[in-house]
Amino acid sequence: MSTLLQAKERTEFKHSTLTGLRQNGGIPGVVYGTKTTNTSIYLDEADFLKVMKTVGRNGVIELDVDGKKHNVVLNHYDSDPIKRKILHVDFLAVDLSQAITATVKVSLIGDAQGVKDGGVLQQALHEVEVTAKPNDIPAAIEIAVDELQVGDTLTIADIKGYNGVDINHEKEEVIASILAPRQEEEISTGEQQEGGVPDNLEGRETVKEEIE
Repeated sequence: MSTLLQAKERTEFKHSTLTGLRQNGGIPGVVYGTKTTNTSIYLDEADFLKVMKTVGRNGVIELDVDGKKHNVVLNHYDSDPIKRKILHVDFLAVDLSQAITATVKVSLIGDAQGVKDGGVLQQALHEVEVTAKPNDIPAAIEIAVDELQVGDTLTIADIKGYNGVDINHEKEEVIASILAPRQEEEISTGEQQEGGVPDNLEGRETVKEEIE
């Protein structure tokens, strides 16, 4: 289900104009893609964050640019990690009947038995690339880990229940594993994480939680 977001075409491109736009709560952006001429736009940041909270990072948005509506997905955004502000957004216009490729986070659900027995859960893959029709792309790929024992490994082949979604990875690629405590100590580099997506990825993720 799409959510309506209002935007206006942008015809001024001076740095001072963009600065003033951001200072007044706006975000410059661009929309391009299927049956759409590349169009520079601007929109209200508060409205954008509200819509993204509703539809999720890969959700379909009905973008209204001066009365002309487009089905779009958020393709890219830039943010200021200090001011926690969105600086620019790119929207990709899509045909809802045609598959697209997107990056989806991997969420491990539940409490692994191996962890309860003293093992350490190490997640090696936090995101996967998928291909599906826009409305079929999930907000996250969720995988239950309750039955994992010490020494067990979770791979792409273990992802189930996402009909119509192609996972663009080798089936043998490791998502997570349960390490014995001694193994974890030997290879520890301080990078082990139990799940989710690392913060500050490429310096753009300070506001990530707000748009997922």
